[in-house]
Amino acid sequence: MSRIGKLPVNLPAGVTFKVEPGNVVKVKGPLGELVQKVDPDITVAVEGNVVTVSRPTDQPRHRSLHGLYRALINNMVIGVSTGYTIKQELVGVGFRAEVKGQVLELSLGYSHDIHFLLPNEIKATAEVAKKGANPVLTMTSFDKQLLGMVAAKIRSLRKPEPYKGKGIKFVGEQLRRKAGKSASAK
Repeated sequence: MSRIGKLPVNLPAGVTFKVEPGNVVKVKGPLGELVQKVDPDITVAVEGNVVTVSRPTDQPRHRSLHGLYRALINNMVIGVSTGYTIKQELVGVGFRAEVKGQVLELSLGYSHDIHFLLPNEIKATAEVAKKGANPVLTMTSFDKQLLGMVAAKIRSLRKPEPYKGKGIKFVGEQLRRKAGKSASAK
């Protein structure tokens, strides 16, 4: 049995869980509603406020899908009840972020500003740092997959470089640093 897949998912108060025809799972909570199509071989059962995921055989494909769908369902339940937050730090001289509605305006040292349209499910705030501190971009959403994809896309606009560490990095991320050129001994 999959160690992840056999764990039950507990539904907190205020979260409704429905399995619709075609093996489509709907989770609705105070923060929003998420829908996920589950493979037809995997069965999802709800007993009271506990969701269990089971597989028909021990084939490698079924074993991998078992843990995958249990994790996806768990992320959906956590998302609609408490939500997810990602913080990104802009490291570099003159780097700044500004949120205007659903448009994120980034100044990352290029010749032009970057205007990034955020999906409606994501709420973003830019904390303007004190002098000497780096600006921090905070994004919250109930959809973990979408939030991760958007954060990765924003990070890809200016990845941290290994010499000075300039770029967009996640708060708490450890970067691999390299030594610069050493002066030639004459």
